[in-house]
Formats: sequence, C-alpha cells, structure tokens
Amino acid sequence: MIVANCLFGLFSLTAMAASEASAAEEILKFDRAHSSAAFSVKVLWMFAVEGHFGNVSGTVSIDHVHGQATVDARINATEVTMRRDGAIDWVKSAEFFDVEHFPEIHFRSDPFPIARLHDGGTLPGALTLRGVTRAIVFDMQPSNCPRAAIDCPVEAAGSVRRSEFGMQTRRATLSDKVELSFSIRMTDNQRGADES
Repeated sequence: MIVANCLFGLFSLTAMAASEASAAEEILKFDRAHSSAAFSVKVLWMFAVEGHFGNVSGTVSIDHVHGQATVDARINATEVTMRRDGAIDWVKSAEFFDVEHFPEIHFRSDPFPIARLHDGGTLPGALTLRGVTRAIVFDMQPSNCPRAAIDCPVEAAGSVRRSEFGMQTRRATLSDKVELSFSIRMTDNQRGADES
C-alpha cells in the first residue's frame, strides 16, 4: 500500500511538472494561407526586380517563463511568382536561387523578447540560402492590433549580399544587395481549441 501511494504521488508530480512545462512553452504555427515572403533586387541600380513566395511555413516558439520567442521560417523557393515568366526561370536557375539543388530557404531567429512582436524592433538570426548560412538582422514593424501576428500580420524586412551566398554573376548590371521581407500571421491556438 505504501509503495502504491508513493508511485501514485510520483506519477502526480510528474504529470504536474509536464503540465507546467507545457504551459511554460507555447508553439504557434504559421497561418500558411496568410503568410508570405518577398525579395527585390535592382537592375542597373535603378529598376527593381521583385518576386513573391506564397508557400511559407514555420513556427513561433514562445517561452513564457523567460518572456522570449524564437521564429523558425521555411520558404519553398520553387514556388516563386513574378511579373514575367522568363524572370521566374532566371531566379530559379543556378545563377540565382538554384532551386533544383536548394529548394528551401530557411531562417531561424535568435531568442528575442515577446513584446517585440507587438512593439517592433530587431530580429537577429541565421539565414540559410543555397546551402550557405549567414547571420542576418531583420527589422520588425510595430503591430497595430492587440494580438500581433494573429489578428494582424507581423512585417519584417532585411537585406543580404548575393555574393555571400555564392551568386557571383551579372555583377556589372545587377545589384549585390537583395532586399528580403516577410509578412507572417499565426494560427490561433485558442480558437482552434474552442472549435474542436
């Protein structure tokens, strides 16, 4: 009987610890229907060539104990849209994103204060493009809604150098600087629980 009581107590403590750990960390998934990414690069330093990625997935892990969040975003580079079909073939080619060998672009942020999702600020992390990983800092815009990234998107923008990711061609006519931007919304876990 004593052993049974001890085992029951141990089970209860383990269950409580697991419940507290679950409450301490929350993982929100990207709302893929309302999340996107874009890029822009200038030709002859005057005309911008722009493209959009509609297939963006990922998560935001929220550590409620330490008041921090981490973003993990993945872009399907094979699903890019542009104004001209010829330009799509070019940016997919080995000269630019090389989607045949590197179909995914990956960004993982460093931990940052949760409040920054609403207030805006820097979003440092690592970007993997064409198999090369480099440090990058995005700038998040302040959100204009109570629940940032759920009721309204979180917007972030930054830039990289093509040459740092192995893109060396057309340096006389194409800017080395590429602007990147994200517009991210997350699924509402509470709404999903209410609907289930």
